[in-house]
Amino acid sequence: MDVPTWAWLLTLGVAAAVLVFDVIWVARNPHVPSNKEVGTILGIYVTAAVLFGIGLWVMEGGDRGTEFFAGWLTEYSLSVDNLFIFIIIMSKFGVPGRFQQTALLWGIIIAIVLRTIFIFVGAAAINQFAWVFYIFGAFLIYTAINLATEKHDEEEDWEPNAIIKWFQRTVPSTTEWSSQIFTKENGKRVATPLFIVVIALGMTDLLFALDSIPAIYGLTQEPYIVLTANLFALMGLRQLYFLIGGLLKKLVYMSLGLSVLLAFIGVKLILHALHENTLPFINGGEHVSVPEISTLFSLGAIVVILGVTTVASLWKSNKDAKEGIGSGH
Repeated sequence: MDVPTWAWLLTLGVAAAVLVFDVIWVARNPHVPSNKEVGTILGIYVTAAVLFGIGLWVMEGGDRGTEFFAGWLTEYSLSVDNLFIFIIIMSKFGVPGRFQQTALLWGIIIAIVLRTIFIFVGAAAINQFAWVFYIFGAFLIYTAINLATEKHDEEEDWEPNAIIKWFQRTVPSTTEWSSQIFTKENGKRVATPLFIVVIALGMTDLLFALDSIPAIYGLTQEPYIVLTANLFALMGLRQLYFLIGGLLKKLVYMSLGLSVLLAFIGVKLILHALHENTLPFINGGEHVSVPEISTLFSLGAIVVILGVTTVASLWKSNKDAKEGIGSGH
């Protein structure tokens, strides 16, 4: 894709404008949003993403449109699983309900900045070294195995990492909750508890980006599509957090479904790496004749994997509920 500079700037400008509006609106009106409010806003974001994908399809062809939808669905599904960790972080820090929107919003802003950097670094690496696909593919398969075999109750034991603990020790702070990240106390500028929560959310999303960026590069090598798919997935994350907080606990097979999804994309990446091979110790540095998985097939597989995961999870949750069995994530 030959994306003009003005299109990049317009895309980032619109995203920034939406976030600035969100920051001002949430800061002036801290509250726990109603289902109607978050449902309406989420509906707007989803509709905007679908219209963007259709526009891309019309302007750039079916392949690019398919790549966007496959990437957007993948990023969205990974985001849903990430929300479970966000809920645990909010619980661990005891964030009052009316300030959770602010924490999420700043966390999402950090996520967008970090992912944008990752996207351009990933694009540069791919353009320079075709063998990066081997690393991406192997990493996704490794992540998929971990996701499928980990004990999910261990997630309940989430603890702040060394960087978060360092911030807690060194940054002057107050215990008074506020919608502001910094405030003044006795004439000195100090961090509010929200500051540490935002750092925790941002650090957590940095780890999630290590999965999501290689995953989407397995579906498209177009940095513009990678960026827009991530933006649309992250834009509705705050609303999704409030809308599916209860539903999330019913998606008992979500991690298993995502592990299948990541393994599928990992295999697709390795096949692509073999097809483009230049490593001298593999087939004498020549391309390997292997079948490649098309983007259209990938989109179909993603829809089927997520659909089966959701239906099976809800069936299991309802069955356990009827039998009086407590079900967790």
